[in-house]
This record gives sequence, C-alpha cells and structure tokens, in this order.
Amino acid sequence: MIAMKDQVGQEHRFETLPKRIVSLVPSQTETLFDLGLEDEIVGITKFCVHPYHLKATKTKVGGTKKVHLEKIKLLQPDIIIANKEENTLEIVESLKGICPVWVTDVVTLDDNIQMIEDFGNLFNKRTEARKWIDKLNFAQRDFMDFVKDKNSYKAAYFIWREPFMVAGRDTFINELLKLNKFVNVYENREERYPEIELKKIRIQGDPEVVFLSSEPFPFTEEHAFEIGRFTHHGKTVFVDGEMFSWYGTHLYKAFDYFKQIHERLS
Repeated sequence: MIAMKDQVGQEHRFETLPKRIVSLVPSQTETLFDLGLEDEIVGITKFCVHPYHLKATKTKVGGTKKVHLEKIKLLQPDIIIANKEENTLEIVESLKGICPVWVTDVVTLDDNIQMIEDFGNLFNKRTEARKWIDKLNFAQRDFMDFVKDKNSYKAAYFIWREPFMVAGRDTFINELLKLNKFVNVYENREERYPEIELKKIRIQGDPEVVFLSSEPFPFTEEHAFEIGRFTHHGKTVFVDGEMFSWYGTHLYKAFDYFKQIHERLS
C-alpha cells in the first residue's frame, strides 16, 4: 500500500505501484522521462515536446486546457499527473472518475524539489530523483554565486498580447526573476497574471528590462517596437519561455541560460 498526499493536499492510496501514467503538463512529462519512466508514460498532451520522440510513440490526449476523456479512459491509466495552474479544476474533477489524479502546485524552487521527490517515492524512482535533486541544488548554488555581484534591474515579463499580460506575484516565473535579481515591477499587483495598459507602464515602475517570452504568446520585433514606445529607457530582451516557466528537471538547463542573459545585459 502506498499512501501519499499531493501538492494540493489530496490523499492518495495505491494498492500497487502506479504503472500506467498519463501526463497533462509538458514540463512534468519531461521530468517523468528523466526519472526513467518512459515505458510507464502512456498518454501526453500535444504540447509535450521534450523529449521530441514521445510525440511519435505516445498517445496524445489533447492540450493542457482541453482533454479527450474517452482517449484517456481507453489508455486505462493507473494515475494522471496534472497541475493546479496548467489544468483547470473542471478537467481534474472530470478525470477523477477514471483513476486517481495527482495534482502538483509549483510556485517556488522548494516546491519543484518536492515535486521531484514525490515522483521518486510514488513511482519507486528514489535514486533517480535524488540524483536530479542533487544536480539542481548544485546548479542553483553555482548560479547564485555567479549572480551575487551582478546588477539588479527593474523588469517586466510579458506573456500575452491582446490583452497585454505580464507575470505577477506567486508565479514560478516571478520566483526565477527574483533568483536572477530582477525586480518585477508588477509583483505588487493582486493578480498572478495581471492585464496591463501599456500607457501606464512608466507609472507602474518604468522597467529597465522588458522580457518578451516565446510562449505562450510568440512575441516578435513588431511587438517589441509597440511596447518600446511606452518605456522610458527599457531594454527589450526576447527570452525562451520554457526557461522561465518550465519546472521539474528542465530547470537544470535554465541556469546556464540565465547566465547568458546576464552577459547580454552587462
């Protein structure tokens, strides 16, 4: 008998080790693969692109906001891995009739470590999980040593257009901005992803760096020009959205990427 609580406090009990996994979040699919669970993964979303070959070898069950219940049912999963932010409560509730739905909630770096440790315990991959946790902790310490003498910048991180939206408080993106010594000018807003008016961006804090993400909205030079008209001296930096928003083992690649951003800014 395995009895564990997920990151939203749900109690789960399994008579045997869960062997058939449906993963509804791209970064979690990659993490499960990195823990040695490729054979156990039977269903993924159309956005699960790492590692790329899974798109050809696993059943696609929809996106993160809309899933095909019947496809998932036919896969006869033992467990479905979802996320509080990526998947809606409605989706999670509708899937509970098929099998247990394990929900992660990753806002901080500690939450990320907890998620990997939970997967290690849940799927009997404790050694693999420990190796990844050690790698991530080492990479984080190395990065913190690298960044300690770097300049701090006021920043805004754009994720969407029409309406313009930015990353705010209590988000994994904001956690990584803080790790980089970027002061998020929208951190004091109540919403996690506030809609903003470009003409008020200077009043909000006049960011020195404006990050335009590649996902979920693919910003272009045209959009940079549009936003740049309203910032005083802000420097625009196009960034790989995966590096700032994908948690799990993907974070390991992000630390070197962040170093490159600091080199560009200096």
